[in-house]
Amino acid sequence: MNQIYYDITRFSDMDIYLFKEGTHVKLYEKMGSHIMDRQGAKGVYFAVWAPNGVAVSVVADFNHYDPSVHPLKLRDDSSGIWEGFVEGAFIGQTYKYHIVSSINGLTFKKADPYAKYAEKPPHSASRICLIDDYRWSDDIWMDLRKTRNSHDKPITIYEVHLGSWRRKVEEGNRSLSYIELANELAEYLVKMNYTHVEIMPITEYPFEGSWGYQVTGYFAPTARYGTPQEFMHFIDIMHSHNIGVIMDWVPSHFVTDGHGLLNFDGTCLYEHEDPRLGYHPEWGSAIFNYGRNEVRAFLISSAIYWLEKFHIDGIRVDAVASMLYLNYARKDGEWIPNRYGGNENLEAIEFLKQLNETVYGVYQDIVMIAEESTAYPKVTRPVYAGGLGFGFKWNMGWMHDTLKYFKLDPIHRQHNHQHITFSMWYAFDENFLLPLSHDEVVHIKGSLINKMPGDESQKFAHLRALFAYMTAHPGKKLLFMGGEFGQWREWSYEDSLDWHLLEKPLHQGLQRLVSDLNGLYKTERALYLYDEKHAGFEWIEANDAQRNILSFIRKSNIEDETILVVCNFADRVYENYRVGVPTFGCWKEIFNSQYKIYEGWNTANIEPVETEEIDCNGRKNSINVHLPALGVCFFKLI
Repeated sequence: MNQIYYDITRFSDMDIYLFKEGTHVKLYEKMGSHIMDRQGAKGVYFAVWAPNGVAVSVVADFNHYDPSVHPLKLRDDSSGIWEGFVEGAFIGQTYKYHIVSSINGLTFKKADPYAKYAEKPPHSASRICLIDDYRWSDDIWMDLRKTRNSHDKPITIYEVHLGSWRRKVEEGNRSLSYIELANELAEYLVKMNYTHVEIMPITEYPFEGSWGYQVTGYFAPTARYGTPQEFMHFIDIMHSHNIGVIMDWVPSHFVTDGHGLLNFDGTCLYEHEDPRLGYHPEWGSAIFNYGRNEVRAFLISSAIYWLEKFHIDGIRVDAVASMLYLNYARKDGEWIPNRYGGNENLEAIEFLKQLNETVYGVYQDIVMIAEESTAYPKVTRPVYAGGLGFGFKWNMGWMHDTLKYFKLDPIHRQHNHQHITFSMWYAFDENFLLPLSHDEVVHIKGSLINKMPGDESQKFAHLRALFAYMTAHPGKKLLFMGGEFGQWREWSYEDSLDWHLLEKPLHQGLQRLVSDLNGLYKTERALYLYDEKHAGFEWIEANDAQRNILSFIRKSNIEDETILVVCNFADRVYENYRVGVPTFGCWKEIFNSQYKIYEGWNTANIEPVETEEIDCNGRKNSINVHLPALGVCFFKLI
């Protein structure tokens, strides 16, 4: 029989003080299960927060899940923490907490909120785990990471759902493991010239169809693809290929499954009791109570945990808009105004500020990214300047307007020209990242290629032009998997991407174009140096709506690096199109989305173009160029 003892603790008085204050940032070192020694005997220390429990015990493999065998002891410091040391418990064993609530004596079996590993779903128990035994080999990457994540460096991100990027169809259509994914995905990212990969949530979750956005385990990488150490290996391999890893993280809401955080000790411990505050009507999930200090410490500790223990390079915070507004996805009467009568969630706003200040205070070389879809001000401005403190914000407005424009038949675009130009009016209000994300290729929205008008050849021409325009537009870049080679069907989390399409020239050409554009973006400083500054962008012609043409320049701090971008979003060729240029000299076409190598229509400016002293677009000098239909061209001084 495994004896339980109460003379071991991992908490100091300061730990308890910081926990109750909401400023403890490493609760994963205290809470949960930990391999320890007691007087030379190995075992496991357990600690769980359940302030409204009248009895809490560990039920596990080692006691046949009998709640009477290993009761925990409530600390006498009003922290609400129950703890105990079980001698002989060992790595790999499963466990839960059996909680008897002070509310009518109700009982619950709960997974450990701080578990670092769990059973593979649909099983739901936590596992005793040791994670500090992994030996990292990414010292070089970590030393240089600040330069890779810098705002004045190229950041082009491939968004991935690990379970469906590539599958073993011949083995029951199973997903690849972390180990299998590591080399295959890293090599693909290098081939495609990406700088970062963003992983849709891998924090443990019960329902496959939630894609990971309905979380139960905020400290556990999902067991679907392997162990925590195998996920560390995955990240290590990414770093060895000079690929940064960004993870999706969901502090906005959590799943309501019975073994999770909901009603944890018989009370609304992590969530609000009033459904007008604590229930998310759009997603059927529970909303964190950011006004509770211990909940804020729980969430911030989760963020720090992934950065410290897994060497994560950035966190994309999901659904920030739903956190900022009390009336998000709610009708009148379904929400409670704040103390000033407004719809801002003041407690969530303070949490986000605390989160960003804390994370950047510890790791100045990572990136915090907000998925925020409204016009909330100063999302990426420092907290001391009245901002939320994020490093980047997804430019959802750009994605919406640009796709709305590209869906149109070219004949109608002249009447909707504002959709393609409007983003430049606010392009530098925040530190923007341009997403073409998974949200745009699900729920009957259609794949990217199927959003494009025209026949097959025209659809690919439109998509090539869209990717080229995205590369030239100020802001960092993100593209969801499958879009880079023109997958026809919508993304399905249950199936592999349609890699067989790459047997066809049009799909091959599109993939090559994305690789070349990423490579161009990484090497041409004018395309990234001032992504967030007015100094990096200048219109040549924004108002040629009748011909569906845009022209502008991207600039660095060196004049000779300037790139001229001319976009023809009409389905006709324009011969001898005159464009004003900022500098006299000889301009060479360095990219054309209609090159034959991309299965384009092979209309290019083969020879360099000499500047003429002819006024155009308010400039004294200009060049005469050939514009392919549905094509985007980049020119550079030679």
